[in-house]
Amino acid sequence: MKSLYRTAALALPLAIGLLGGAVAPAHAATASPAPLSCQGKTIDTKAPIHYRTEALIKAPLSKIWRLQTDVERWPSWQEPVLSSERLDHGPLRKNSRFHWTTPAPATATTPATTLSITSTVRQIQRGKCLRWSGPAVGEGLGIDNGIHVWNFTEVKGGVLVRTEENWSGAQVEADVPTATKFLGWGLEAWLKDLKATAESHC
Repeated sequence: MKSLYRTAALALPLAIGLLGGAVAPAHAATASPAPLSCQGKTIDTKAPIHYRTEALIKAPLSKIWRLQTDVERWPSWQEPVLSSERLDHGPLRKNSRFHWTTPAPATATTPATTLSITSTVRQIQRGKCLRWSGPAVGEGLGIDNGIHVWNFTEVKGGVLVRTEENWSGAQVEADVPTATKFLGWGLEAWLKDLKATAESHC
């Protein structure tokens, strides 16, 4: 978690391969099957920057769901998340909003900065799926919109957690391979941290 690349990658996804029992990732989503959905809504399938991956987590679904939806506690198990604040109260639900920050180091085309992300829950089905979207803004770096979908399916031996995300915006689309690489690293790390935290003390 302390490496520059992991910090860089988790900084960029809208909110870096998998280790120890994780299902093999689907790399860039271009060769993937039908996009993940939540209540019929998917990522922006026309966006040039998108990535999909999954992991088998050997923990109760209730614990995994609680970790993922208690957004104010993300910094306690995701080191690169500097802060996370709900902008409403009560259980996470449709139209809930949360603001979170994370560092992004310099790349060949952008300076080091702290991204300020405001996410809005668009769809949610308890214990089944989540879909949120929103912009990420930092000094010299911006993602106009990111759409992030999570699916949770109980299977033999645990819960299959699948996630897919896209980014859009002129700045990140100016270097699609680099942006896709960072997005992929970020999603892999997110799942790895979710898996490690959920499986602890199980």
